[in-house]
Amino acid sequence: MASASPNVSKTKSRIFAKKLDLFPLRKTAAGYNRALLSGDLHAAVNVALLAFPQGMAYAVIAGVPLSYGLFGSAIASIVGVYFAGSKFIVLGPTNATSVMVLSSFAALGIAGDQAVGYISMLLLMVGIILVAGAYLGIATLIQYISRTVITGYITAAAALIIANQIKKALGFEFGDSIQATTFFEILAATAKSIERTHLPTLGLSVITLLIYLAFRRFYPRLPNVAFTLFLSSLIAYIAQKIDPSLHVQLMPSLNLSDWGPSIPNVNFDTINLLITPAMAIALLCVLEGNSIGKSLAAREGARLDSNQEMLSSGMANIACGLLSGMAASGSLTRSQLNANSGAATPLSGLYSGIIVLIGAILLGPLIGYIPSASLAVIVVTIGISLINKHQLRMVTKTTRSDSITFFVTFLTGLVFALDFAIYIGAVCSIALFIKKVAHPEIVEYAFDDEGKLGKRELKPEDENLEVSIVHVEGELFFGASELFRDQMRRVSDAENLKVVIMKLRNAHNLDATSCMALEELIKYMNERNRILLVSEVRPDTMRIFKRSGLVDVINSINLFEDEESNPTLSTAKALKRAKDIIGDRKTKVSIYAKDKH
Repeated sequence: MASASPNVSKTKSRIFAKKLDLFPLRKTAAGYNRALLSGDLHAAVNVALLAFPQGMAYAVIAGVPLSYGLFGSAIASIVGVYFAGSKFIVLGPTNATSVMVLSSFAALGIAGDQAVGYISMLLLMVGIILVAGAYLGIATLIQYISRTVITGYITAAAALIIANQIKKALGFEFGDSIQATTFFEILAATAKSIERTHLPTLGLSVITLLIYLAFRRFYPRLPNVAFTLFLSSLIAYIAQKIDPSLHVQLMPSLNLSDWGPSIPNVNFDTINLLITPAMAIALLCVLEGNSIGKSLAAREGARLDSNQEMLSSGMANIACGLLSGMAASGSLTRSQLNANSGAATPLSGLYSGIIVLIGAILLGPLIGYIPSASLAVIVVTIGISLINKHQLRMVTKTTRSDSITFFVTFLTGLVFALDFAIYIGAVCSIALFIKKVAHPEIVEYAFDDEGKLGKRELKPEDENLEVSIVHVEGELFFGASELFRDQMRRVSDAENLKVVIMKLRNAHNLDATSCMALEELIKYMNERNRILLVSEVRPDTMRIFKRSGLVDVINSINLFEDEESNPTLSTAKALKRAKDIIGDRKTKVSIYAKDKH
C-alpha cells in the first residue's frame, strides 16, 4: 500500500505536553552579564522605535482607541517575556490579529464604544484558550495546518486593511446608513462616497506617502514610520497656521488617564457571542507565532518549544485583557528586527516593552498633532507590505492542493469575515492532506531470471500463484482503510491463491476503522478458503490488534512479530507457515510492494 505521506516516527505521541516552565527567565538571569545586557538594550531600543508607531497603526486597524495599541504593545512584551522560552518571538499587536478583531466585531455588529466594551472579554477568552492549549500540547498539532492557509489569510487581511483605510486617506467617513464589513462591501461604499473627498486631506496623504517612500529608498535603516509621522504632522501644523482652511482631522491625544484596569463582562451571552472569534484569534496567534519563531530559530540552529511560546502568548493576552490592551501575537517585523539587532536573551522584549510604556506616557499628548490621514497612509503601506509576491508564487504554483487551499482561504476572507476564512482554510488544508494520504496503491514486484527485483510483467502462468507477499506502506488510518481493504481483496481474488502474507513494518496509524476493515477482509478471505498471515508486526501495532480483538480473528499462530535485529526473520517464519499450510510441494510466490515513483 503506497502513500504520499512520510513515515511517522516511532516516538509515542502524548496527549499532554511536557511540563511547562512557569518561570523560564531564571535560567537567563543565572548567567546574565554586561555583554548580554548591551545586546539586549540595543535590540530593545530598535524594536521600541518600531513598536510605538505600529501600536498606533494596529489600534486604528482594529477600530479601538490608540491607547489600546500603545499600552497593549508594552503589556504584551513585558508579561510575555516572563513565560517565554526563547528570544525569537516578540509579542504585541499585529496586523493579522488586529484585522481579525475588526472583522469579527464587524460581523457581530459591534463597533465604536461597543467594541471597547467587548475587547477585554475577548482577549481574556483568547488567553485562556492559549494557556489551556499549551498544557494540552496543542501547539504540536498545528503543524498539520499548512503555511498556505496563513498566506491566504494574510493576503485577504492585507486587502481588507487597505480597503478600510482609503476613506480616511481621502478625508471622509461612511454615513450611519452604510453598513460595510467585508472587502467588497467596503469598496462599494468607498466608490459611492468618493465625491466627498477632502482635497487638503488627499494632498497631505500624497505628501505622507512620498515622504515614506523617500525614507524607505534613501534611509532604510532609520525608523522611517516614526520620521514620516513626525514630518507629516509638522507639515500639517504649518499649513494650518498659514491657511486655516487647510485644516485636517487629527488623532486624539493620549494621556495616562486613558489607560487602566478593565473588568471583563463575564456572562454566558457574552461568552457565547465571542467564542468563535476567540478561537479563531487563538489559532491565528499559534500559527503566526510558530511560523515566525521556528524560522528565526532555524537561522541560529536552535529549537523552539512551541507549547512554551503558546503559554507566553496566552498569558500576554490575559494581561492585555485585564489592562486595556490588544490581541497579542508574534510580530514578524519586530521579531526579525529584534534578532537582527543582536538580541541575546528574551529580556530584550522586557526592555522594549518598558521603553514603549515610558514613551506612551511621555509622548502621549503629542499624538494629538498626528493627522488621521497620515496614519491611514502608514496603515495602507503596512497592508501592501503584507502581500508577499514570492510566497504567493510558491503557494499558487507548487502543487494543486496548495493552490486550492490558498484561493479558498483568500476568497473566503474577501467575501466573509476573516475568522470564518481561517476556519475554512484550515479545514480545506486538512481535507486535502487526508485525500492525498488516503490513496493507496499496490504494485506487484518479482525476481526475474537474473535474480533482480523489479516490476513484474503479468504472464499467463501467474494465474497459478498460491502465495502472495504484500508490502503495506504508509498510513492505515480511517481515510485509507476502505481503499486498503478493496485493494487487498483484489490481491486475494487470484484463482489459485491460498495464502497472503501481509508485511506491516512500514504501516502506520492504525485505528478502529482500519481494524474493522481488516476484520472484514479476513472474513472475506476465509469465506473463499484463503488464509491471511501478518508479518513484521511492530509492538504498537500488536497492542492495537490485542485491544481491538483482531488477534483472535487473525489467530495468534498467523501473527509474526517484527524482529528489529533481523528484519527478514519475521517474514521468513510467515513463509514457513505458508508452506506448512500448502504442503511440501513447490509453491509459486509473488511479491507486492510500494511503487516508488
